[in-house]
Amino acid sequence: MRRLKNVITKILRREEKEEEEPKKTIGLIIDGPNILRKEFKIRLEDIKKALEKIGKIRVAKVVLNQYAPQGLIEAVVNQGFEPIIVAGDTDVRVAIEAMELIYNSDIDVLALATRDADFLPIISEAKRRGKETVVIGVEPGFAVALQNAADYVIIMEKREED
Repeated sequence: MRRLKNVITKILRREEKEEEEPKKTIGLIIDGPNILRKEFKIRLEDIKKALEKIGKIRVAKVVLNQYAPQGLIEAVVNQGFEPIIVAGDTDVRVAIEAMELIYNSDIDVLALATRDADFLPIISEAKRRGKETVVIGVEPGFAVALQNAADYVIIMEKREED
């Protein structure tokens, strides 16, 4: 397993492969309430930068609940992500968005930013359909089963105060 490291992330690759050209196309879904918490201090641009090592992001969506602050929604839009606001629990919408990417022939890689093991079936289905998979998370609570199932694991590190 090769380990690439920079200041903000660790990427663990599950299997060795030669770098392929052209770059892979990535569809990214972020489970906002799970990843974009104040205590984690994760920035969307850091997630984008980490994924650039794998391919080019073609679809980038952040699923938020109705309690998301306006400032967060504006930050999502300003970073070029599509915000999706849902009433109640966001898990079902994350799953729907991920399934759409799995069946999108223009997407090579499904990237899912969450710590939640409930999304393990999504990772399995993506792999069954020939997609490479990336899980992006942060400790504590980043499900080991999710990490073990994915082709790539990106572990975001909590930012120190700027």
